[in-house]
Amino acid sequence: MKKTPLNEVHRHSGARMVEFGGWDMPVQYTGVIAEHLAVRQSAGLFDVSHMGEIEVSGAQALDFLQHATINDASTLVDGQVQYSALCYPDGGVVDDLTVYRFNRERFLLCVNAANSEKDFAWLKTLQAESPFTTFEVNDRSSEFAQLALQGPKAEQILSRVTDLDLTKIKTYFFAEGRVAGVETVVSRTGYTGEDGFELYLAPDAAVTIWQALMQHGGDEGLVPVGLGARDTLRLEKAYALYGHEITAEIMPLEARLGWITKLGKGGFVGCNALLEAKERGLKRNLIGLKLSGPGVPREGYRVEYQGRDVGYVTSGTMSPTLRQGIALALVKKEFADADDFDIVIRNRTVAAKRTKLPFV
Repeated sequence: MKKTPLNEVHRHSGARMVEFGGWDMPVQYTGVIAEHLAVRQSAGLFDVSHMGEIEVSGAQALDFLQHATINDASTLVDGQVQYSALCYPDGGVVDDLTVYRFNRERFLLCVNAANSEKDFAWLKTLQAESPFTTFEVNDRSSEFAQLALQGPKAEQILSRVTDLDLTKIKTYFFAEGRVAGVETVVSRTGYTGEDGFELYLAPDAAVTIWQALMQHGGDEGLVPVGLGARDTLRLEKAYALYGHEITAEIMPLEARLGWITKLGKGGFVGCNALLEAKERGLKRNLIGLKLSGPGVPREGYRVEYQGRDVGYVTSGTMSPTLRQGIALALVKKEFADADDFDIVIRNRTVAAKRTKLPFV
């Protein structure tokens, strides 16, 4: 099992560790609910060093990314970040990712931890088949640790240990500067729905920056946060998670990701299949459900409409903010506009109402 540079720090903090995608990661420190609410109310610090980083560089790097990703990378300017995805030719999702443009000939892709090796292999396959030749694809994952500082007080805390003017970094932009004396890529992005930053740095500097942030953020309520709260935070904001809302069998158009699927640019892998699906009419839609009674919806639970099996829960939890069960569910298109459903929880049906997303 792989370890991040901060594993010993986590263990000394009393974190409960779990295996995730081949990595030994903290799932919680003091408890998912307390950590979740800290991020919503003040700030939380996450170790996300298990995420993968893949560099695409060279004169035709942008041309290749336009072919490989579903969003329009040509709209990016230097220092900007874009949420995107890789698709298979049949329109299923390889992975979702963020694209960082350093300049026209250098891009960094941040990919999901469990998919890192698969994504790199897929990009190398596309490279071998590509008509473009003057670019390279390199796995840089071992060169980065990654921390995420999230919450309404994130800027205030980070400003104490960096020489960057954080007020000049807009959402989905990044800058390079020093954090706790260490050269760092500071990105105003995150997976919680709160303001915050993701920090890319050399692995041997991870402990230094982690400790500096905890020291300078303690009086603002900063706490370490594990993967458990990371999942409940993203679900309250209805963010897609690979393996749940998006998979090789689920198209981005079915998963509320039409806004990043730039069919008009054409020429990208999966474009034809997605165009055909749109013209034919999608068979499934992702919707949000709130339980009307007690219970916790979980992945895979059946969703019914008037006794008919119409879909299943892709992600579900007890929302710490709302204090009720919430779920994302993939249901048949003809039932997606209905209001009243049932979720089958341990052989009993619990009423659920379709709700506008995000939940929070």
